[in-house]
Amino acid sequence: MAEESPGVLVGLRYSPSKLHFLFWSPERAGGWQNRVTFRNVSLADSRWHTLVLAVSGQSFSLSVDCGLPKDVVVETPFPTSLSVKRASFYLGNRRRRKGFFTGLLRQLVLLPGADATPRICTAVNYKATALSIPAVLQDVPVKAVSNKVLKYPHGANMKVTLRSRPPCTKQEKAQFWFNTSRRGLYLCDGSAWISMLEVKQRLDYVEEYQDLVTNSETMGVEVFTIPRVGLFAATANRHSPPGSAIYKWTDGKFVLYQNIPTYQAQSWKYFTIGKKIFLAVANFEQNDRGQEFSVIYKWSHRKEKFVTYQRITTHSARDWEAFVIEGEAFLAVVNHREGNNHNINSVIYRWNPSTGLFETNQTIPTSGAYDWEFFAIGPYSFLAVANTFNGTSTNIYSHIYIWLSGSFQLFQSILTSGAADWEVFHIGDRVFLAVANSHSYDSRIPVPSNFYAINSSIYELNITAQMFVKFQDLLTYSALDWEFFSVGDDSFLVVANSFDGFTFSINSIIYRWQGYEGFVPAHRLPTIGCRDWEAFNTTEGSYLLYSSAKEPLSKVLKLKTT
Repeated sequence: MAEESPGVLVGLRYSPSKLHFLFWSPERAGGWQNRVTFRNVSLADSRWHTLVLAVSGQSFSLSVDCGLPKDVVVETPFPTSLSVKRASFYLGNRRRRKGFFTGLLRQLVLLPGADATPRICTAVNYKATALSIPAVLQDVPVKAVSNKVLKYPHGANMKVTLRSRPPCTKQEKAQFWFNTSRRGLYLCDGSAWISMLEVKQRLDYVEEYQDLVTNSETMGVEVFTIPRVGLFAATANRHSPPGSAIYKWTDGKFVLYQNIPTYQAQSWKYFTIGKKIFLAVANFEQNDRGQEFSVIYKWSHRKEKFVTYQRITTHSARDWEAFVIEGEAFLAVVNHREGNNHNINSVIYRWNPSTGLFETNQTIPTSGAYDWEFFAIGPYSFLAVANTFNGTSTNIYSHIYIWLSGSFQLFQSILTSGAADWEVFHIGDRVFLAVANSHSYDSRIPVPSNFYAINSSIYELNITAQMFVKFQDLLTYSALDWEFFSVGDDSFLVVANSFDGFTFSINSIIYRWQGYEGFVPAHRLPTIGCRDWEAFNTTEGSYLLYSSAKEPLSKVLKLKTT
Protein backbone atom coordinates (compact mmCIF):
# COMPACT_ATOMS: atom_id res chain seq x y z
CA MET A 1 0.00 0.00 0.00
CA ALA A 2 1.24 3.51 -0.76
CA GLU A 3 2.13 5.61 2.26
CA GLU A 4 -0.94 7.25 3.87
CA SER A 5 -3.10 6.24 0.92
CA PRO A 6 -5.69 3.54 0.24
CA GLY A 7 -4.14 2.95 -3.19
CA VAL A 8 -2.71 -0.48 -3.95
CA LEU A 9 0.73 -0.47 -5.55
CA VAL A 10 0.96 -4.25 -5.94
CA GLY A 11 -1.56 -6.72 -4.60
CA LEU A 12 -3.41 -10.03 -4.82
CA ARG A 13 -7.15 -10.37 -4.38
CA TYR A 14 -8.88 -13.72 -4.20
CA SER A 15 -12.48 -14.73 -4.93
CA PRO A 16 -13.96 -18.28 -4.79
CA SER A 17 -12.83 -19.13 -8.33
CA LYS A 18 -10.51 -16.32 -9.41
CA LEU A 19 -7.24 -14.72 -8.41
CA HIS A 20 -6.68 -11.06 -9.30
CA PHE A 21 -3.24 -9.46 -9.52
CA LEU A 22 -3.40 -5.69 -9.02
CA PHE A 23 -0.70 -3.17 -9.86
CA TRP A 24 -0.42 0.58 -10.13
CA SER A 25 0.67 1.91 -13.52
CA PRO A 26 2.18 5.39 -13.10
CA GLU A 27 3.10 5.41 -16.80
CA ARG A 28 -0.55 5.78 -17.80
CA ALA A 29 -2.09 9.23 -17.79
CA GLY A 30 -2.86 10.22 -14.21
CA GLY A 31 -1.91 6.79 -12.93
CA TRP A 32 -4.22 3.82 -13.10
CA GLN A 33 -4.82 0.61 -11.18
CA ASN A 34 -4.76 -2.43 -13.45
CA ARG A 35 -6.15 -5.86 -12.75
CA VAL A 36 -4.99 -9.15 -14.26
CA THR A 37 -7.49 -11.99 -13.66
CA PHE A 38 -6.63 -15.69 -13.49
CA ARG A 39 -9.82 -17.74 -13.80
CA ASN A 40 -10.69 -21.20 -12.45
CA VAL A 41 -8.28 -20.95 -9.52
CA SER A 42 -9.78 -22.83 -6.53
CA LEU A 43 -7.90 -22.50 -3.27
CA ALA A 44 -10.63 -22.59 -0.57
CA ASP A 45 -10.13 -26.22 0.49
CA SER A 46 -8.54 -25.72 3.95
CA ARG A 47 -5.11 -26.74 2.67
CA TRP A 48 -1.81 -24.99 2.10
CA HIS A 49 -1.02 -24.03 -1.48
CA THR A 50 2.08 -22.72 -3.17
CA LEU A 51 1.46 -19.89 -5.65
CA VAL A 52 4.18 -18.62 -7.98
CA LEU A 53 3.32 -15.45 -9.89
CA ALA A 54 5.79 -14.47 -12.63
CA VAL A 55 5.64 -11.02 -14.22
CA SER A 56 7.42 -9.73 -17.30
CA GLY A 57 6.17 -6.89 -19.45
CA GLN A 58 2.67 -7.72 -20.69
CA SER A 59 2.95 -11.38 -19.72
CA PHE A 60 1.66 -12.73 -16.39
CA SER A 61 1.97 -16.39 -15.38
CA LEU A 62 0.49 -18.16 -12.34
CA SER A 63 1.47 -21.65 -11.15
CA VAL A 64 -0.59 -23.35 -8.42
CA ASP A 65 1.21 -26.06 -6.46
CA CYS A 66 3.97 -26.04 -9.09
CA GLY A 67 1.54 -27.26 -11.75
CA LEU A 68 1.20 -26.10 -15.35
CA PRO A 69 1.16 -22.29 -15.48
CA LYS A 70 -1.86 -20.21 -16.46
CA ASP A 71 -0.75 -17.46 -18.83
CA VAL A 72 -2.43 -14.10 -19.35
CA VAL A 73 -1.28 -11.35 -21.73
CA VAL A 74 -2.75 -7.89 -21.20
CA GLU A 75 -2.53 -4.59 -23.05
CA THR A 76 -0.94 -2.59 -20.20
CA PRO A 77 2.51 -3.91 -19.21
CA PHE A 78 3.83 -4.07 -15.68
CA PRO A 79 5.65 -0.76 -15.03
CA THR A 80 9.37 -0.63 -15.71
CA SER A 81 9.78 1.23 -12.42
CA LEU A 82 7.52 1.41 -9.39
CA SER A 83 8.55 3.24 -6.24
CA VAL A 84 7.65 1.42 -3.01
CA LYS A 85 9.36 3.91 -0.75
CA ARG A 86 7.64 4.05 2.69
CA ALA A 87 5.01 1.63 1.40
CA SER A 88 3.57 -1.02 3.74
CA PHE A 89 2.30 -4.60 3.44
CA TYR A 90 -1.38 -5.08 4.20
CA LEU A 91 -2.38 -8.72 4.66
CA GLY A 92 -5.61 -10.61 5.25
CA ASN A 93 -8.28 -8.08 4.38
CA ARG A 94 -11.73 -9.64 4.01
CA ARG A 95 -13.27 -6.21 3.52
CA ARG A 96 -16.64 -5.97 5.28
CA ARG A 97 -17.91 -9.50 4.67
CA LYS A 98 -18.19 -10.88 8.20
CA GLY A 99 -18.09 -14.62 8.60
CA PHE A 100 -15.95 -15.26 5.54
CA PHE A 101 -12.75 -17.17 6.19
CA THR A 102 -9.79 -15.14 4.98
CA GLY A 103 -6.93 -17.61 5.31
CA LEU A 104 -3.28 -17.26 6.24
CA LEU A 105 -0.20 -16.16 4.37
CA ARG A 106 2.67 -18.27 5.63
CA GLN A 107 5.55 -17.15 3.49
CA LEU A 108 6.12 -14.40 0.94
CA VAL A 109 9.19 -14.43 -1.30
CA LEU A 110 10.00 -11.67 -3.78
CA LEU A 111 12.61 -12.56 -6.40
CA PRO A 112 14.14 -10.58 -9.24
CA GLY A 113 14.08 -12.26 -12.62
CA ALA A 114 11.41 -13.08 -15.11
CA ASP A 115 10.32 -16.42 -13.66
CA ALA A 116 11.08 -17.96 -10.27
CA THR A 117 9.04 -21.12 -10.80
CA PRO A 118 11.90 -23.58 -11.50
CA ARG A 119 13.86 -22.08 -8.58
CA ILE A 120 11.01 -22.33 -6.06
CA CYS A 121 9.53 -25.67 -7.14
CA THR A 122 12.48 -27.84 -6.19
CA ALA A 123 11.16 -29.62 -3.06
CA VAL A 124 9.82 -33.15 -3.44
CA ASN A 125 6.77 -32.26 -1.34
CA TYR A 126 6.13 -28.69 -2.42
CA LYS A 127 2.90 -28.48 -0.37
CA ALA A 128 4.82 -29.00 2.84
CA THR A 129 7.29 -26.18 2.33
CA ALA A 130 9.27 -25.64 5.52
CA LEU A 131 9.00 -22.35 7.35
CA SER A 132 12.49 -21.39 6.36
CA ILE A 133 14.28 -19.28 3.83
CA PRO A 134 14.34 -21.07 0.46
CA ALA A 135 17.78 -21.96 -0.81
CA VAL A 136 17.28 -19.65 -3.76
CA LEU A 137 17.40 -16.66 -1.43
CA GLN A 138 20.82 -17.47 -0.02
CA ASP A 139 22.58 -15.56 -2.81
CA VAL A 140 20.25 -12.54 -2.76
CA PRO A 141 21.83 -9.49 -1.06
CA VAL A 142 20.11 -8.47 2.14
CA LYS A 143 20.14 -4.79 1.27
CA ALA A 144 18.58 -3.81 -2.03
CA VAL A 145 20.60 -1.50 -4.23
CA SER A 146 17.50 0.31 -5.45
CA ASN A 147 13.85 0.68 -4.61
CA LYS A 148 12.85 0.15 -8.22
CA VAL A 149 11.48 -3.08 -9.63
CA LEU A 150 14.06 -4.95 -11.66
CA LYS A 151 13.12 -5.93 -15.19
CA TYR A 152 14.51 -9.06 -16.78
CA PRO A 153 13.37 -9.39 -20.40
CA HIS A 154 13.50 -13.17 -20.51
CA GLY A 155 11.90 -16.25 -19.02
CA ALA A 156 8.21 -15.58 -18.41
CA ASN A 157 7.74 -14.07 -21.84
CA MET A 158 9.11 -17.23 -23.46
CA LYS A 159 5.76 -19.04 -23.77
CA VAL A 160 5.46 -21.96 -26.16
CA THR A 161 2.01 -22.74 -27.59
CA LEU A 162 1.18 -26.29 -28.71
CA ARG A 163 -1.87 -26.16 -31.01
CA SER A 164 -3.01 -25.22 -34.49
CA ARG A 165 -1.82 -21.85 -35.74
CA PRO A 166 -2.50 -19.31 -32.94
CA PRO A 167 -2.96 -15.60 -33.60
CA CYS A 168 0.15 -13.46 -33.94
CA THR A 169 -0.51 -9.86 -32.91
CA LYS A 170 1.33 -7.33 -30.76
CA GLN A 171 -0.06 -9.11 -27.69
CA GLU A 172 1.68 -12.36 -28.70
CA LYS A 173 4.94 -10.64 -29.67
CA ALA A 174 7.99 -12.66 -28.56
CA GLN A 175 5.81 -15.74 -27.96
CA PHE A 176 6.84 -19.09 -29.44
CA TRP A 177 4.61 -21.59 -31.26
CA PHE A 178 5.57 -25.22 -31.76
CA ASN A 179 3.76 -26.67 -34.77
CA THR A 180 3.40 -30.34 -33.93
CA SER A 181 2.29 -31.35 -37.44
CA ARG A 182 5.32 -29.73 -39.10
CA ARG A 183 7.65 -30.14 -36.12
CA GLY A 184 8.65 -26.51 -36.36
CA LEU A 185 9.32 -23.73 -33.83
CA TYR A 186 8.11 -20.24 -34.74
CA LEU A 187 8.50 -16.80 -33.14
CA CYS A 188 5.80 -14.10 -33.31
CA ASP A 189 7.26 -10.76 -34.38
CA GLY A 190 4.01 -8.93 -33.67
CA SER A 191 2.40 -9.57 -37.05
CA ALA A 192 3.59 -12.92 -38.45
CA TRP A 193 5.16 -16.21 -37.32
CA ILE A 194 8.85 -16.38 -38.20
CA SER A 195 10.38 -19.83 -38.61
CA MET A 196 13.16 -20.46 -36.08
CA LEU A 197 13.55 -24.21 -36.51
CA GLU A 198 11.57 -26.41 -38.88
CA VAL A 199 11.81 -29.91 -40.26
CA LYS A 200 11.13 -29.44 -43.95
CA GLN A 201 8.50 -31.90 -45.06
CA ARG A 202 8.17 -33.33 -48.55
CA LEU A 203 5.09 -34.94 -50.07
CA ASP A 204 5.75 -38.64 -50.56
CA TYR A 205 2.39 -40.05 -51.62
CA VAL A 206 -1.37 -39.66 -51.10
CA GLU A 207 -3.50 -42.30 -49.38
CA GLU A 208 -7.26 -42.75 -49.05
CA TYR A 209 -8.27 -41.73 -45.53
CA GLN A 210 -12.09 -41.46 -45.27
CA ASP A 211 -15.15 -42.18 -47.41
CA LEU A 212 -17.52 -39.31 -46.67
CA VAL A 213 -21.08 -40.48 -47.42
CA THR A 214 -23.13 -37.44 -48.47
CA ASN A 215 -26.86 -36.76 -48.80
CA SER A 216 -26.55 -36.83 -52.59
CA GLU A 217 -24.09 -35.85 -55.28
CA THR A 218 -21.91 -32.97 -54.10
CA MET A 219 -21.37 -29.90 -56.29
CA GLY A 220 -19.00 -28.10 -53.94
CA VAL A 221 -17.42 -28.28 -50.51
CA GLU A 222 -16.18 -25.65 -48.05
CA VAL A 223 -13.79 -26.43 -45.17
CA PHE A 224 -13.60 -23.88 -42.35
CA THR A 225 -12.72 -23.48 -38.68
CA ILE A 226 -14.96 -21.84 -36.07
CA PRO A 227 -12.72 -20.55 -33.25
CA ARG A 228 -13.05 -22.55 -30.01
CA VAL A 229 -15.61 -24.85 -31.69
CA GLY A 230 -13.77 -26.90 -34.29
CA LEU A 231 -13.10 -27.78 -37.92
CA PHE A 232 -16.08 -28.20 -40.27
CA ALA A 233 -16.88 -29.15 -43.87
CA ALA A 234 -20.06 -27.99 -45.63
CA THR A 235 -21.19 -29.99 -48.67
CA ALA A 236 -23.40 -28.47 -51.38
CA ASN A 237 -25.65 -31.35 -52.38
CA ARG A 238 -27.72 -31.70 -55.52
CA HIS A 239 -31.00 -33.13 -54.24
CA SER A 240 -33.64 -31.54 -52.00
CA PRO A 241 -34.77 -33.14 -49.81
CA PRO A 242 -32.65 -34.02 -47.88
CA GLY A 243 -30.63 -30.94 -48.81
CA SER A 244 -27.04 -30.22 -47.84
CA ALA A 245 -25.03 -31.07 -44.74
CA ILE A 246 -22.36 -29.77 -42.40
CA TYR A 247 -19.80 -32.18 -40.95
CA LYS A 248 -17.53 -31.67 -37.93
CA TRP A 249 -14.03 -33.08 -37.58
CA THR A 250 -14.34 -35.43 -34.61
CA ASP A 251 -11.71 -37.95 -33.50
CA GLY A 252 -9.87 -37.59 -36.78
CA LYS A 253 -12.93 -37.97 -39.07
CA PHE A 254 -15.72 -35.83 -40.51
CA VAL A 255 -19.01 -36.67 -38.72
CA LEU A 256 -22.47 -35.37 -39.68
CA TYR A 257 -23.25 -32.30 -37.57
CA GLN A 258 -26.21 -30.47 -39.16
CA ASN A 259 -28.54 -30.82 -42.15
CA ILE A 260 -29.71 -27.67 -43.98
CA PRO A 261 -32.49 -27.54 -46.62
CA THR A 262 -31.07 -26.42 -49.97
CA TYR A 263 -32.22 -26.51 -53.58
CA GLN A 264 -29.62 -28.04 -55.89
CA ALA A 265 -26.91 -26.24 -53.94
CA GLN A 266 -23.76 -25.43 -55.90
CA SER A 267 -21.35 -24.07 -53.30
CA TRP A 268 -20.87 -22.69 -49.78
CA LYS A 269 -18.89 -19.67 -48.58
CA TYR A 270 -17.72 -19.18 -44.98
CA PHE A 271 -16.85 -15.68 -43.80
CA THR A 272 -16.85 -13.47 -40.71
CA ILE A 273 -17.74 -9.86 -40.00
CA GLY A 274 -16.34 -8.79 -36.66
CA LYS A 275 -17.45 -11.48 -34.21
CA LYS A 276 -20.33 -12.62 -36.46
CA ILE A 277 -19.85 -15.93 -38.30
CA PHE A 278 -21.70 -16.60 -41.57
CA LEU A 279 -22.14 -19.36 -44.13
CA ALA A 280 -23.75 -18.57 -47.49
CA VAL A 281 -25.18 -21.18 -49.87
CA ALA A 282 -25.68 -20.73 -53.62
CA ASN A 283 -28.99 -22.38 -54.62
CA PHE A 284 -29.38 -23.25 -58.31
CA GLU A 285 -33.10 -24.14 -58.37
CA GLN A 286 -36.39 -22.81 -57.00
CA ASN A 287 -37.89 -24.08 -53.77
CA ASP A 288 -41.19 -25.96 -53.47
CA ARG A 289 -43.11 -22.66 -53.63
CA GLY A 290 -41.50 -21.53 -56.85
CA GLN A 291 -39.28 -19.01 -55.05
CA GLU A 292 -35.65 -18.69 -56.09
CA PHE A 293 -33.19 -17.36 -53.55
CA SER A 294 -29.91 -18.17 -51.90
CA VAL A 295 -29.49 -18.01 -48.14
CA ILE A 296 -26.99 -16.58 -45.67
CA TYR A 297 -26.83 -18.50 -42.39
CA LYS A 298 -25.39 -17.18 -39.12
CA TRP A 299 -23.70 -19.26 -36.43
CA SER A 300 -25.66 -19.26 -33.18
CA HIS A 301 -23.31 -19.63 -30.20
CA ARG A 302 -26.28 -20.49 -27.99
CA LYS A 303 -27.73 -23.20 -30.25
CA GLU A 304 -24.29 -24.21 -31.59
CA LYS A 305 -25.57 -24.46 -35.14
CA PHE A 306 -26.22 -22.31 -38.22
CA VAL A 307 -29.59 -20.53 -38.41
CA THR A 308 -31.20 -18.62 -41.28
CA TYR A 309 -30.13 -14.97 -41.34
CA GLN A 310 -30.89 -13.39 -44.75
CA ARG A 311 -32.44 -14.55 -48.02
CA ILE A 312 -31.27 -12.95 -51.26
CA THR A 313 -32.98 -13.36 -54.64
CA THR A 314 -30.57 -15.03 -57.09
CA HIS A 315 -30.80 -16.61 -60.53
CA SER A 316 -29.33 -20.12 -60.77
CA ALA A 317 -26.59 -19.05 -58.38
CA ARG A 318 -23.28 -20.87 -58.73
CA ASP A 319 -20.92 -19.22 -56.25
CA TRP A 320 -20.47 -16.68 -53.43
CA GLU A 321 -17.31 -14.70 -52.72
CA ALA A 322 -16.74 -12.69 -49.53
CA PHE A 323 -14.08 -10.00 -49.12
CA VAL A 324 -13.17 -6.80 -47.33
CA ILE A 325 -12.03 -3.56 -48.98
CA GLU A 326 -10.96 -0.53 -46.94
CA GLY A 327 -12.63 -1.94 -43.85
CA GLU A 328 -15.98 -2.60 -45.56
CA ALA A 329 -17.39 -6.11 -46.04
CA PHE A 330 -18.75 -7.29 -49.39
CA LEU A 331 -20.45 -10.43 -50.69
CA ALA A 332 -20.62 -11.20 -54.42
CA VAL A 333 -22.93 -13.77 -56.01
CA VAL A 334 -22.54 -15.41 -59.42
CA ASN A 335 -25.86 -15.59 -61.28
CA HIS A 336 -25.56 -18.28 -63.97
CA ARG A 337 -28.73 -17.77 -65.96
CA GLU A 338 -32.36 -16.61 -65.79
CA GLY A 339 -34.55 -19.01 -67.71
CA ASN A 340 -32.64 -19.63 -70.95
CA ASN A 341 -30.84 -16.29 -70.82
CA HIS A 342 -27.23 -16.67 -69.74
CA ASN A 343 -26.29 -13.02 -70.27
CA ILE A 344 -27.47 -11.50 -67.00
CA ASN A 345 -26.05 -9.44 -64.14
CA SER A 346 -24.21 -10.87 -61.21
CA VAL A 347 -24.41 -8.77 -58.05
CA ILE A 348 -22.03 -7.40 -55.42
CA TYR A 349 -23.59 -6.68 -52.03
CA ARG A 350 -22.21 -4.39 -49.34
CA TRP A 351 -22.70 -5.02 -45.60
CA ASN A 352 -24.73 -2.27 -43.92
CA PRO A 353 -23.69 -2.11 -40.24
CA SER A 354 -26.79 -0.08 -39.38
CA THR A 355 -29.31 -2.63 -40.65
CA GLY A 356 -27.09 -5.69 -40.23
CA LEU A 357 -27.95 -6.76 -43.80
CA PHE A 358 -26.28 -7.08 -47.18
CA GLU A 359 -27.54 -4.51 -49.68
CA THR A 360 -26.96 -4.22 -53.44
CA ASN A 361 -23.86 -2.17 -54.21
CA GLN A 362 -22.98 -2.95 -57.84
CA THR A 363 -24.07 -5.18 -60.72
CA ILE A 364 -21.67 -6.62 -63.29
CA PRO A 365 -22.74 -8.20 -66.62
CA THR A 366 -21.75 -11.88 -66.80
CA SER A 367 -22.33 -14.76 -69.23
CA GLY A 368 -23.30 -18.11 -67.70
CA ALA A 369 -20.84 -17.33 -64.92
CA TYR A 370 -19.54 -20.03 -62.57
CA ASP A 371 -17.09 -18.45 -60.15
CA TRP A 372 -15.83 -15.26 -58.50
CA GLU A 373 -12.24 -14.99 -57.21
CA PHE A 374 -11.17 -12.03 -55.06
CA PHE A 375 -7.52 -11.18 -54.42
CA ALA A 376 -5.40 -8.23 -53.36
CA ILE A 377 -1.98 -7.18 -54.63
CA GLY A 378 -0.43 -4.47 -52.53
CA PRO A 379 -3.01 -1.68 -52.15
CA TYR A 380 -5.09 -2.90 -55.11
CA SER A 381 -8.13 -5.19 -54.93
CA PHE A 382 -9.23 -7.40 -57.81
CA LEU A 383 -12.27 -9.56 -58.63
CA ALA A 384 -12.11 -12.15 -61.42
CA VAL A 385 -15.22 -13.77 -62.92
CA ALA A 386 -15.26 -17.09 -64.79
CA ASN A 387 -17.70 -16.71 -67.71
CA THR A 388 -18.79 -20.08 -69.08
CA PHE A 389 -21.41 -19.71 -71.83
CA ASN A 390 -23.08 -16.81 -73.66
CA GLY A 391 -25.89 -18.83 -75.24
CA THR A 392 -24.00 -19.85 -78.36
CA SER A 393 -20.39 -20.47 -77.36
CA THR A 394 -18.17 -21.33 -74.40
CA ASN A 395 -15.17 -19.68 -76.08
CA ILE A 396 -15.72 -16.25 -74.59
CA TYR A 397 -13.88 -13.71 -72.47
CA SER A 398 -13.68 -13.91 -68.74
CA HIS A 399 -12.88 -10.66 -66.97
CA ILE A 400 -10.72 -9.30 -64.17
CA TYR A 401 -11.97 -6.17 -62.42
CA ILE A 402 -10.05 -3.71 -60.24
CA TRP A 403 -11.47 -1.60 -57.40
CA LEU A 404 -11.16 2.09 -58.24
CA SER A 405 -13.06 5.08 -56.83
CA GLY A 406 -15.57 2.97 -54.91
CA SER A 407 -16.49 0.39 -57.57
CA PHE A 408 -15.07 -2.44 -59.69
CA GLN A 409 -13.89 -1.44 -63.15
CA LEU A 410 -12.64 -3.63 -65.99
CA PHE A 411 -8.91 -4.35 -65.71
CA GLN A 412 -8.28 -7.20 -68.19
CA SER A 413 -10.16 -9.67 -70.38
CA ILE A 414 -8.87 -13.21 -70.99
CA LEU A 415 -10.24 -15.65 -73.57
CA THR A 416 -11.43 -18.84 -71.81
CA SER A 417 -13.30 -22.01 -72.79
CA GLY A 418 -16.20 -22.78 -70.48
CA ALA A 419 -14.30 -21.30 -67.52
CA ALA A 420 -15.49 -22.89 -64.27
CA ASP A 421 -12.96 -21.63 -61.70
CA TRP A 422 -10.24 -19.10 -61.03
CA GLU A 423 -7.53 -19.80 -58.44
CA VAL A 424 -5.05 -17.13 -57.35
CA PHE A 425 -1.85 -18.06 -55.53
CA HIS A 426 1.58 -16.72 -54.64
CA ILE A 427 4.96 -18.40 -54.95
CA GLY A 428 7.55 -16.16 -53.35
CA ASP A 429 6.96 -12.68 -54.77
CA ARG A 430 5.28 -14.02 -57.91
CA VAL A 431 1.49 -13.85 -58.36
CA PHE A 432 -0.33 -16.46 -60.47
CA LEU A 433 -3.91 -16.89 -61.64
CA ALA A 434 -5.08 -20.31 -62.91
CA VAL A 435 -8.28 -20.88 -64.89
CA ALA A 436 -10.10 -24.24 -65.12
CA ASN A 437 -11.53 -24.62 -68.64
CA SER A 438 -14.39 -27.14 -68.79
CA HIS A 439 -15.13 -27.53 -72.51
CA SER A 440 -14.90 -25.90 -75.93
CA TYR A 441 -18.19 -25.51 -77.79
CA ASP A 442 -19.55 -23.17 -80.44
CA SER A 443 -22.96 -23.72 -82.03
CA ARG A 444 -21.70 -22.16 -85.26
CA ILE A 445 -18.75 -24.56 -85.61
CA PRO A 446 -18.91 -28.35 -86.12
CA VAL A 447 -18.47 -30.25 -82.87
CA PRO A 448 -14.87 -31.49 -82.44
CA SER A 449 -14.22 -35.14 -81.67
CA ASN A 450 -13.57 -34.32 -78.02
CA PHE A 451 -14.24 -30.83 -76.76
CA TYR A 452 -13.62 -31.80 -73.10
CA ALA A 453 -9.89 -32.53 -73.52
CA ILE A 454 -8.59 -28.96 -73.67
CA ASN A 455 -5.92 -26.84 -72.04
CA SER A 456 -6.43 -25.00 -68.81
CA SER A 457 -4.03 -22.11 -68.33
CA ILE A 458 -1.91 -20.46 -65.66
CA TYR A 459 -1.26 -16.73 -65.92
CA GLU A 460 1.37 -14.68 -64.11
CA LEU A 461 1.17 -11.02 -63.17
CA ASN A 462 3.66 -8.96 -65.16
CA ILE A 463 4.32 -5.86 -63.07
CA THR A 464 5.92 -3.95 -65.96
CA ALA A 465 3.06 -4.61 -68.36
CA GLN A 466 0.47 -4.29 -65.55
CA MET A 467 -1.41 -7.33 -66.76
CA PHE A 468 -1.57 -11.11 -66.45
CA VAL A 469 0.32 -12.96 -69.17
CA LYS A 470 0.11 -16.66 -69.97
CA PHE A 471 2.72 -18.70 -68.13
CA GLN A 472 1.75 -22.33 -68.85
CA ASP A 473 -0.91 -24.52 -70.50
CA LEU A 474 -1.89 -27.85 -68.92
CA LEU A 475 -4.03 -30.48 -70.65
CA THR A 476 -7.15 -31.09 -68.55
CA TYR A 477 -10.39 -32.98 -68.99
CA SER A 478 -13.45 -30.83 -68.32
CA ALA A 479 -11.63 -29.15 -65.45
CA LEU A 480 -13.96 -27.65 -62.85
CA ASP A 481 -11.65 -26.56 -60.05
CA TRP A 482 -8.07 -25.74 -59.08
CA GLU A 483 -6.74 -25.89 -55.50
CA PHE A 484 -3.32 -24.58 -54.48
CA PHE A 485 -1.54 -25.92 -51.39
CA SER A 486 1.93 -26.25 -49.90
CA VAL A 487 3.85 -29.00 -48.13
CA GLY A 488 7.06 -27.80 -46.53
CA ASP A 489 8.85 -25.68 -49.12
CA ASP A 490 7.01 -27.31 -52.04
CA SER A 491 4.01 -25.80 -53.84
CA PHE A 492 1.28 -27.82 -55.55
CA LEU A 493 -1.80 -27.41 -57.73
CA VAL A 494 -4.48 -30.09 -57.90
CA VAL A 495 -7.04 -30.03 -60.72
CA ALA A 496 -10.57 -31.46 -60.65
CA ASN A 497 -10.82 -33.41 -63.91
CA SER A 498 -14.49 -34.41 -64.26
CA PHE A 499 -15.10 -35.95 -67.72
CA ASP A 500 -12.92 -37.00 -70.67
CA GLY A 501 -15.74 -37.32 -73.21
CA PHE A 502 -16.35 -40.99 -72.44
CA THR A 503 -16.32 -41.56 -68.69
CA PHE A 504 -16.53 -39.68 -65.39
CA SER A 505 -14.02 -42.09 -63.82
CA ILE A 506 -10.88 -40.18 -64.58
CA ASN A 507 -7.69 -39.21 -62.81
CA SER A 508 -7.36 -35.81 -61.23
CA ILE A 509 -3.75 -34.69 -61.07
CA ILE A 510 -1.50 -33.01 -58.49
CA TYR A 511 1.13 -30.81 -60.15
CA ARG A 512 4.34 -29.88 -58.33
CA TRP A 513 5.98 -26.50 -58.81
CA GLN A 514 9.36 -27.04 -60.49
CA GLY A 515 10.49 -23.43 -60.91
CA TYR A 516 11.72 -22.85 -64.45
CA GLU A 517 9.83 -25.95 -65.63
CA GLY A 518 6.56 -24.64 -64.21
CA PHE A 519 4.07 -27.18 -62.85
CA VAL A 520 4.87 -30.84 -63.53
CA PRO A 521 2.51 -33.82 -62.90
CA ALA A 522 3.45 -35.54 -59.63
CA HIS A 523 0.48 -37.67 -58.52
CA ARG A 524 -2.53 -39.11 -60.35
CA LEU A 525 -5.61 -39.54 -58.17
CA PRO A 526 -8.56 -41.72 -59.31
CA THR A 527 -11.78 -39.65 -59.01
CA ILE A 528 -15.38 -39.97 -60.19
CA GLY A 529 -17.01 -36.82 -61.54
CA CYS A 530 -14.67 -34.67 -59.43
CA ARG A 531 -16.20 -31.26 -58.85
CA ASP A 532 -14.25 -29.50 -56.10
CA TRP A 533 -11.02 -29.79 -54.07
CA GLU A 534 -10.27 -28.42 -50.61
CA ALA A 535 -6.92 -28.61 -48.80
CA PHE A 536 -6.82 -28.41 -45.00
CA ASN A 537 -4.53 -29.11 -42.06
CA THR A 538 -5.10 -30.51 -38.57
CA THR A 539 -2.71 -31.29 -35.75
CA GLU A 540 -2.57 -34.84 -37.16
CA GLY A 541 -1.44 -33.83 -40.64
CA SER A 542 -2.42 -32.43 -44.04
CA TYR A 543 -5.40 -33.57 -46.13
CA LEU A 544 -7.27 -33.11 -49.41
CA LEU A 545 -11.04 -33.44 -49.70
CA TYR A 546 -12.73 -33.88 -53.06
CA SER A 547 -16.44 -33.83 -53.86
CA SER A 548 -18.09 -36.05 -56.46
CA ALA A 549 -20.86 -34.63 -58.63
CA LYS A 550 -21.76 -38.13 -59.87
CA GLU A 551 -22.18 -40.20 -56.71
CA PRO A 552 -23.13 -39.53 -53.06
CA LEU A 553 -19.60 -40.23 -51.87
CA SER A 554 -16.78 -37.74 -51.37
CA LYS A 555 -13.32 -38.70 -50.18
CA VAL A 556 -10.75 -37.41 -47.71
CA LEU A 557 -7.17 -38.13 -48.76
CA LYS A 558 -4.18 -37.83 -46.44
CA LEU A 559 -0.87 -36.41 -47.60
CA LYS A 560 1.94 -38.69 -46.45
CA THR A 561 5.19 -36.82 -45.98
CA THR A 562 8.83 -37.64 -45.42
